Amino acid sequence: MVDLGRIPGAVVDDGVLQHAGSPLAEQRALSSGRAVDVLGDRRVIAVTGEDRLSWLDSISSQELRALEPGRSTETLVLDPQGRVEHAASVFDDGETTWLIVDAADAEALLAWLMRMRFRLRVAPRDAGDEFVVVGGVADAVTPWVGHTGVPLLWRDPWPQVAVGGWSYAVVDPHPGGDRSWTEGLVTPDGLDALMAAVTSGEVGVAGRVAAEALRVAAWRPRWATEVDGRLLPHEVDWLRTAVHLDKGCYRGQETVAKVHNLGHPPRRLIFLQLDGSESVLPERGAEVRAGGDAIGEVTSAALHFEDGPIALALVKRAAPVPGDLTVETPEGEIAARAETIVPPDAGRTAAIPRMPRLSRRTGSG
Repeated sequence: MVDLGRIPGAVVDDGVLQHAGSPLAEQRALSSGRAVDVLGDRRVIAVTGEDRLSWLDSISSQELRALEPGRSTETLVLDPQGRVEHAASVFDDGETTWLIVDAADAEALLAWLMRMRFRLRVAPRDAGDEFVVVGGVADAVTPWVGHTGVPLLWRDPWPQVAVGGWSYAVVDPHPGGDRSWTEGLVTPDGLDALMAAVTSGEVGVAGRVAAEALRVAAWRPRWATEVDGRLLPHEVDWLRTAVHLDKGCYRGQETVAKVHNLGHPPRRLIFLQLDGSESVLPERGAEVRAGGDAIGEVTSAALHFEDGPIALALVKRAAPVPGDLTVETPEGEIAARAETIVPPDAGRTAAIPRMPRLSRRTGSG
């Protein structure tokens, strides 16, 4: 839809701007609102029809039935065992519900939505040719405003705990509190104008490398990186923004409730501060070890402009962290210092009354 190669210094891979020559400088500009990111790895699905919100509410993890126009949230589609299959950023403009999703998940999610329509008045469609997603912080993004008067803009609710949600992370303040991320829908004409402003130097631009570094530093989970086919939302603290624990039934709800109230998630997300002396980052799936024993895998890694090399990793619930770990890289092992995101005792929140024990009766009968 747009020639990203015309951006000075652009490095483009499979239609996604990776960086424009200076990833660390782009991070600073992106975090301060002086740059935007054309998110070629995000795609748009539109859902119209009178039943759209109640329908989406019934098939996903978030309460959407009464979603007000302009309010942003996110939702998950789970399998019957409560594992994450799809994830979507959600907002409504009064006539259409807009889902912003990772591009690799868009086709499968849309196909599933089409199968779930039954006789309801809903019409999902791929809107990827109508809009491009542009990301940035605060008011850096100028989205399309349709005839309903609602800007097509999603404001990331992370890390605030939504109504019906739950926080497992125990840190205060949360490191994601300073990241006011937004994603706006821009028409092809609007994107052409934006690219003209970028090439003339009027607007700064950042690539995926910069945006991912800010996300990792905020402990923010993402479908494209943290979801691996067996992920439970509890494991990455996704109950805080994407799951309503008190809403009606949906697929996977029983597992969500059981793990949260009666059990513990089998894995948990940790944050890693990596040794930067070798100037190397681990790949997704890199093994994390403690005392020589494998305890989990890296899901995301990035070079942050302030924190240096950092990563997110999913480890066994009983893994001995925080503490000193090692991570495998193509150049060998590097040291890492771990910080807890989801604690080992996450879950088991139900206050179940204990039955009084019956003492043996003694004495003659």
